[in-house]
Amino acid sequence: MTEPYPLLSRVEDPADLPGLEREELEQLAQEVRSFILEKLSPVGGHLASSLGVVELTIALHAVFRSPEDRIIWDVGHQSYAHKILTGRRDAFGSIRQRGGLSGFPKRTESPHDAFGTGHSSTSISAGLGMAVARDLGGGTRKVVSVIGDGALTAGLAFEGLNHAGHLDRDLVVVLNDNEMSISPNVGALSSYLSRILTGDLYSRFRKDVTDLLRSIPSFGGPMARLLKRVEEHVKGFLSPGMIFEELGFTYVGPLDGHNLGHLVTTFQNVRKFCKPVLVHVVTRKGKGFPPAEKEPTAYHGIGPFDPCVGQCVGPGGAPVPSYTEVFRDALVHLAEKDPRIVAITAAMPEGTGLDLFRERFPDRFFDVGIAEQHAVTFAAGLATEGYVPVVAVYSTFFQRAYDQVVHDVALQRLPVVFALDRAGLVGADGPTHHGAFDLSYLRHIPDLAVLAPADEDELQHALATAVSLGAPAAVRYPRGCGPGAPLAPEPRALPLGKGRVLSRAGTPGGVLVASVGTVLEAARVGVEQAGAEGIQASLFDARYVKPLDREALVELARGAEGLVTVEENAVAGGFGSAVLECLAETGVLPPRVRLLGLPDRFVEHGSQGELRRDLGLDAAGVARAVREAAGRTQGDR
Repeated sequence: MTEPYPLLSRVEDPADLPGLEREELEQLAQEVRSFILEKLSPVGGHLASSLGVVELTIALHAVFRSPEDRIIWDVGHQSYAHKILTGRRDAFGSIRQRGGLSGFPKRTESPHDAFGTGHSSTSISAGLGMAVARDLGGGTRKVVSVIGDGALTAGLAFEGLNHAGHLDRDLVVVLNDNEMSISPNVGALSSYLSRILTGDLYSRFRKDVTDLLRSIPSFGGPMARLLKRVEEHVKGFLSPGMIFEELGFTYVGPLDGHNLGHLVTTFQNVRKFCKPVLVHVVTRKGKGFPPAEKEPTAYHGIGPFDPCVGQCVGPGGAPVPSYTEVFRDALVHLAEKDPRIVAITAAMPEGTGLDLFRERFPDRFFDVGIAEQHAVTFAAGLATEGYVPVVAVYSTFFQRAYDQVVHDVALQRLPVVFALDRAGLVGADGPTHHGAFDLSYLRHIPDLAVLAPADEDELQHALATAVSLGAPAAVRYPRGCGPGAPLAPEPRALPLGKGRVLSRAGTPGGVLVASVGTVLEAARVGVEQAGAEGIQASLFDARYVKPLDREALVELARGAEGLVTVEENAVAGGFGSAVLECLAETGVLPPRVRLLGLPDRFVEHGSQGELRRDLGLDAAGVARAVREAAGRTQGDR
């Protein structure tokens, strides 16, 4: 039987690449693309970005010597070819699956993963730290930070560039420009110039001429500076690199990111430099797979798909809108009636559902790039002038803007609404993307209301509540679809700080089950299962983590024999902690308590259902906790 990947099957380690001829490297690139498509189609993943950097990955590993040389992949969406070429080829089919490879670089997974990533714009700062550590230890290894043009919009990236240029350390930054957002100057001329500008002959000539001019008394210094200015103006005319040169980097590019010959030659030249260098490489997201090339955003993170036609393969049954779609439609509905509502996203209009708002209200929509801190303070400025900004962001990325929430919004009690998508367990993206902490880091901020709706209908009402408060508010909701709750035709504001009593224990005592957020359905079924065993329980949907419905909680807890709290957030400092504080202060804390939520560790990747089952956040886990809170074991009657 013919080996489908004859070259790839020979690559067990990046050290196997330097021995390949240029034509073999080209064939290897084709095989890696086909391998990614084959292995990813049954499970899904970050497809377009990884297809776009196949040649870049091969060129980096053909020239630099990982793991001795450090290669840091920013965000990590584009690291699939890197994983395949660094000894994880045979395990690649398990990527993002429970117990399998992570979808992102992970230091504990391979020595070739120099830095763990998942959030954007960290590679330059981390790489600079590694470069300084190398110099302090007297080492000679190279450090390469790969960053995308989107990630370069974050302030952290510019902070890293600024510091790297100031320190003047040996650091290579590769700018993977896959949207041509910096410059379209790609072609034979610019590639030729970049290879010339990094070659030994040009470097020696520039150094020799500069040294000669500086040796001439009273005349050479000014002439050397003039030569430098002339060189910068010529390079600025031919390339877009002046901003990087001003930051202290030698700029190289733009290069065609799919021309392996140019990439390898340029990296070989750059490897000889001992100063900050930025190599600008232009790639095409989804390269080699026409559906992904045509719609790179749709194929950025994709579920299972048919590699022959590119169509997604989904489960059957009637469609149920996702929480993101419910948020999208509710926000547009509210904005049609209230012209003060504006929407802000940090480079995620499609992911957060704001693409429809952008279409309907283009003048009231703002994409600030990967700049969550700026998004929050920008919203605060809008709020001071009478607008109601809605900042839609993934829970895990919102962590970056904590100080701005405290100082710029809450302290001034400005009516900014934070819509926190992907709260709780996100599934296959794993610990870098789980929204595990937002309830904990938001509930202690004064004057900030925190809502966690239980289903789709509650979400639209929670959003209507948040925009009507005239004060800071956060609404959190998970990834994926809800139970299919029917939607009321009109979102309505809910009473502030009031929850819902869904059932009461039929006899004195019993167990109080207090739930917040979309774990309510699991709590409801768990209470029913415990009830079938003769255990009486009250079920309370808090709706709010802050302000907490203290009156209802105290009334339900008085005389209860046990308490179970359920949340999809870290137990430490979360909803359960708030309930304990309330009941302890009022002297009605039941004797047996079980707090269900995310443990004091980073939860690995797997499907949402698998993770909830493992963590006891499914119906069976709630029923078990109710038994324990009632002093029973399974089978006791």
